[in-house]
Amino acid sequence: MKKILFQGDSITDVGRDRVDPNGWGTMGFGYPLLIKARLGYDRPGAYDCVNRGVSGDRVVDIYARMQRDIVNLAPDCLSLLIGVNDVWHSISLNPNGVSAPKFERVYDWLLTELHEALPGMKFIILEPFVLPGSATVSVPEWPDRYETFAREVPLRAQAARRVAEKHGCAFVPLQEKLDEACRLAPPDHWLRDGVHPAEAGHELIAREWMKAFETLGI
Repeated sequence: MKKILFQGDSITDVGRDRVDPNGWGTMGFGYPLLIKARLGYDRPGAYDCVNRGVSGDRVVDIYARMQRDIVNLAPDCLSLLIGVNDVWHSISLNPNGVSAPKFERVYDWLLTELHEALPGMKFIILEPFVLPGSATVSVPEWPDRYETFAREVPLRAQAARRVAEKHGCAFVPLQEKLDEACRLAPPDHWLRDGVHPAEAGHELIAREWMKAFETLGI
C-alpha cells in the first residue's frame, strides 16, 4: 500500500481529528477527504492517505516540522499546498508574514532536504490562490488589503511553480481554474471568504489534484 501525505495550512487541515488516529475525521472535511474517497473507490486497498495540514501554517512552519510530520511518516507521495498565510500574516496588527523571496528560498530548502531524506518520494505542489471575499476585501483598518493579496499571492504562486519545476515535481495550477469557475458562480460559491474553499472549491481542487496524480505513476 502506497502512502500519500497531505501537508499545508487550514485549506488542507479543514478540522481534521487530531485525537483519534483511527477516527473517521482524521482526513478533515476538504479536498484530502474527497481524494481519499475517490482513490478508495477506484483502487481499493492501494493507498493509505494521511492528513497533517495545520491551520495557520506558513512555509517556514512546514519547514520547522518537516522531520516529525513528513520524514518520519516516510510517504511515497507528498502533496503540499502552502502560501496564502505567508501573505495573510503580513496584514495584521502584529505582522508575521514571509516575504516572497524568503518564501521561495525556504520552499527550495524544504524540497531539497526532503529529496535527500526520502529520495524515492514523489511530490505534488499545489498553487496558492485567492479571490475577493470577506477575509480579503479592503477594510478601514487595511484599506489596501485586497490589493496586497492580489499582488502578493501570485508572487508565492510563481515561486511555488519555479520550485516545483526545479525539483521535478508535479504542479497543480489552481488560480486560473478558480477564476474560470467564477464565471459560473460568484467567488463565495468556491471560496467562502476569499481564502478557504467551500464544498465546490474543495471539489475543484480534488479534481485538479487527480490530474496531476495520474501523471506520477504511483
